[in-house]
Amino acid sequence: MKRTVLEMLNAASINFKDTAYVSEKTDAGWQGTTYQEVNKLSDYMAISLIKTGVKHGDNIAIISEGRTAWIVTEYAILKTGAVCVPLSVKLQPDEILFRLQHSQTKFVAVSQNSVSKALAMAQALRDLDIKIIYLDKPDETMQPLNIAISQIYLYDSLINGGKEDYNTYREELNKRIKQVDENDTATISYTSGTTGNPKGIMLSHLNYWANSHDALRFFKLQNNMKLFIILPLDHSFAHTIGFYVATLCGLRLSFVDARGGAINQLKNIPINIKEVNPDFMLSVPALTGNFMRKIQDGINKQGGVAKFLFTRGMSAGIAYYGNGYDKPALLKRLWKYPIYKLADKIVFSKIRKIFGNNFQFFIGGGAALDIKQQQFFYTLGAPVYQGYGLTESSPVISVNCRDKHKFGSSGLILTGIDAKIIANDGKESPIGQKGILHVKALSVMKGYYKNEQATAETIKNDWLNTGDMAYIDKDNFLYVIGREKALLISSDGEKYSPEGIEEAITNSGGLIYQCVLYNDHCKYTTALITLDKNRVKEYAKQHKITDPEKLLEAVKKSFYSFTDDANYKNKFPKQWIPSVFNIIEEPFSEKNQMVNSTMKIVRFKVLETYKNIIERMYTAEGKTNCKENKEVLEKLLAEK
Repeated sequence: MKRTVLEMLNAASINFKDTAYVSEKTDAGWQGTTYQEVNKLSDYMAISLIKTGVKHGDNIAIISEGRTAWIVTEYAILKTGAVCVPLSVKLQPDEILFRLQHSQTKFVAVSQNSVSKALAMAQALRDLDIKIIYLDKPDETMQPLNIAISQIYLYDSLINGGKEDYNTYREELNKRIKQVDENDTATISYTSGTTGNPKGIMLSHLNYWANSHDALRFFKLQNNMKLFIILPLDHSFAHTIGFYVATLCGLRLSFVDARGGAINQLKNIPINIKEVNPDFMLSVPALTGNFMRKIQDGINKQGGVAKFLFTRGMSAGIAYYGNGYDKPALLKRLWKYPIYKLADKIVFSKIRKIFGNNFQFFIGGGAALDIKQQQFFYTLGAPVYQGYGLTESSPVISVNCRDKHKFGSSGLILTGIDAKIIANDGKESPIGQKGILHVKALSVMKGYYKNEQATAETIKNDWLNTGDMAYIDKDNFLYVIGREKALLISSDGEKYSPEGIEEAITNSGGLIYQCVLYNDHCKYTTALITLDKNRVKEYAKQHKITDPEKLLEAVKKSFYSFTDDANYKNKFPKQWIPSVFNIIEEPFSEKNQMVNSTMKIVRFKVLETYKNIIERMYTAEGKTNCKENKEVLEKLLAEK
């Protein structure tokens, strides 16, 4: 049997034929499509694509929210022998166009929410002879697009047309499917570009097959579990776990309702979670961070007994569980148990209901998860089992699981993946010593599309250089420290990853929303921060602060509070703790292109945009930075 994504779907359509593979919200409620139906619908659509002239090896892009139409369309693309190019709805038209041109796309499938971006590229799409597949039913939003671009194919029409011609083209379709080799490229997934221009990562059918099997074998998901997906489907983590792993154990997927655009989508998350009642969810630090802040703010508003029990119970639970792997002494656990269980019964159990009645856990990825978040959710009874991976490795490399987990780590390396830590001298580092993580596995990408030089620099002798600093501890848990390209560099040339300090700052004091550290051969480290405006206003109100200078003192206290936190005390060398920070008025966001589609801050864009402010922090006057920060806080105090 070929180790392909199509074989995985075919097996699922037999093993889980009546199980709803994917469900989405419609005007009539939640509607499910079974594994067998997805397989058949993708057959029909593949036939229509073949009729339009799609050839083996052609590239077809999808710009859409996660939904049934995406899954059917991607399988249809793969059945023709073509390659899927998954793109984020959060990309700007110029970013989309770069990817379409670079990948030499023949078609682009768009959802209703992406019509405005397709319109903005209309002339370029015509010039490049890129045809459009419209994934929604015809409506008024499509009319301008219809006028601007003549060649538009409707999703429903492609399905119906393929169904009508199924008997005529069945032999050709089967021939195409048989021609798909396990080493054929399945997707070209573009990097998010947090440290530079995006590159097209070619992932083969075998890459996905291997990573899906390795991940499932390690994490042991039960058959027919419900998975609610908030993350975009172009995200490699969601793509593999929420798309392909599903076929191996009959997962029942539900996507957040995105009808009406991004604002509605955010509002629908808590509603949809309660409707779906998932067993687990996929998360990234920004997502669980938002959940954590909302829970904390809700408890603070309640005050009284609820706040007292929550605070004491959280403290007791953290002490009771230790790091999740090395259990604290029995006497300490017995001492903390009563208050923790009381808080769990009265407060935590009610909070967990926001994730539904059946919720068991999150699987975390996307970036390093701060230990405070891991402690918080574990104690709450909704643990985040954090993992690590790269799109270049399809993407899962390591993960904490229910049987074995250690807070602060990225888990154990998957079986089927070889890993080693390489020091600056090129030699393999011993246990506990930092270096750059390298991995070798069937899940390692074929290479970067049309970029042989970058491929040769990244993969040598089948070993993938992840570009991440890491170490492996005595219990074989992986600790990922941060990107090599994002390292701070002191005046004497010493290097340090900023991500741990940034996470500590934003997860400790409560008033700091985002933080980006900077040091490029300088005598001291600086930081750009944004504030959690609602919390700052509430703090000012509670403490009757009207003077921006006094409020700045509170922000400073919040900024440096991590230095007194037991989780971080003496963890970070003093030279890397920022001597000065500058408050940026506008949060880093997708709108200003400083946060990418995976919710990570695009570091190089932030540093480039605020270059002048950074330079000023290295002057005698700017080192205090009181004037500029007070001006920002003065405006904030004036807001109603």
